[in-house]
Amino acid sequence: MKFVYATAFAALVAGPAMAVDFRPAMESYLETEIRTWAEDPAIVGAIGAQNAVTGGYDQARVIDLDNAWRAEIGAAAMPTITPVLTGAAADFLRERVGASAGAITEIFIMDAQGLNVAASGLTSDYWQGDEAKFTETYGKGAGAVHFGEVEFDESSQTYQAQISVTVTDPATGQPIGAITVGVDAAHLM
Repeated sequence: MKFVYATAFAALVAGPAMAVDFRPAMESYLETEIRTWAEDPAIVGAIGAQNAVTGGYDQARVIDLDNAWRAEIGAAAMPTITPVLTGAAADFLRERVGASAGAITEIFIMDAQGLNVAASGLTSDYWQGDEAKFTETYGKGAGAVHFGEVEFDESSQTYQAQISVTVTDPATGQPIGAITVGVDAAHLM
């Protein structure tokens, strides 16, 4: 059944004669759901705390951490991954996924380096800093938003569109990180 759904959905999304414009639904979801989450104290606090630790990391350290994350996927010990999947911010993200009635496939937040701070579930990599979800949000400043294309996501095993937005410090208005929410494409139709 999953194969049939995936094949049919891929044809619908990819077919030029049947192109679907997901942007209005994504904008609506951003305004009704995601914006308030990006301001939640659990999210802002977690990003601020991690920025205090990772702010001085150079690119080599970031790449080493990303490689460690990838090597830990499926391993018994996951010292890089576990802190991202546990704690108040990760719990907050999982609550949002659970309350979405299947609309959300994943949520993760990133620090000023583009490193994962908290996630609702395992992501395929730790460093998002070289991807549009980060460069088009945090890299563009406060208020920046990035709407990704509908794509098959290996982590969630669904067709999804990612909605990403810059997270700012409410006291200063300065960007501190970003949040990305994967929305099941079927819920955007």
